[in-house]
Amino acid sequence: MTSVDVRGASTAAMPANEPPSALPTLAGASPPARVIRWRERNLVVGAVLIAALVIVAIFAPLIAPYGPLDTDYTARLHPPSPAHPFGTDNLGRDIFSRVVHGARIDLQVGIFSLLLPFFIGCAIGCLAGYYGGRIDNVTMRVAEIIQAFPFLILIIAIVAVLGTGLTSVYIAVALVAWVSYARLLRGEILVAKNQEYVEAARALGGSDGRVIGRHLLPNVITSALVFACTDVVLYIVLVTSLSYLGLAAQPPSPEWGAMITEGRTFMATAWWISLFPGLAVVVTGIAFSVFGDGLADALRVRKR
Repeated sequence: MTSVDVRGASTAAMPANEPPSALPTLAGASPPARVIRWRERNLVVGAVLIAALVIVAIFAPLIAPYGPLDTDYTARLHPPSPAHPFGTDNLGRDIFSRVVHGARIDLQVGIFSLLLPFFIGCAIGCLAGYYGGRIDNVTMRVAEIIQAFPFLILIIAIVAVLGTGLTSVYIAVALVAWVSYARLLRGEILVAKNQEYVEAARALGGSDGRVIGRHLLPNVITSALVFACTDVVLYIVLVTSLSYLGLAAQPPSPEWGAMITEGRTFMATAWWISLFPGLAVVVTGIAFSVFGDGLADALRVRKR
């Protein structure tokens, strides 16, 4: 009886000049390294852009060559130049300095507008999903009533009642935007609370608070964090729109939306007044969107 050298046969079947990387991968194998690197690249690019925006906001007085409210009537409506890289507005204020200082306001708006609805929505969603029953029914009915109205129209109505200003915007967003996080966390909790690790935690005598905070929440919060990254963009654009309507930041505040509003009457002759604040909004939106996509992909790969 002759023996067959399996290793030799498999080696002979393999082309001599064929690199191992070109061989077909088995079903169920881990994704190629280049795909993972691409997903990580989105996360890194978004993080770098956000870090750059944060640095600009923190060191705005050192980066800006002029004060955001400094006026120079001899330099009114000057186009971009070495002295004024982004030009000047109708009062002679340096647009570059105002855009840099505006990063402080708009990043603050995006983050502060997110915190209240995020924590309120996550808390309500966890309680509704875990306990169910009357708590769940009441919470979902309230959420359905709020979602029956268009988001922007409801925000404008609340701000109009409370009065113009960023504080009113924060309150309005907190009263409306918690619904998305509550529904998201409720659905995640409904699925996760029947898992074996949750039943084991209950069997060991864990209280409801411990089960939710120690075991359930860390396993379901990732989807809410990804959703929050995109919501930051929404809130920045929201406040920019409200400032454009005169309901949020008020002149002479160097907020990007307010600056776009101030420049709309000069679009034909001084386009730079509105262009550069608008580009700042676009860059900020891209930064958080790319970071959110990269974070979602990274978490999806980790769950596999």
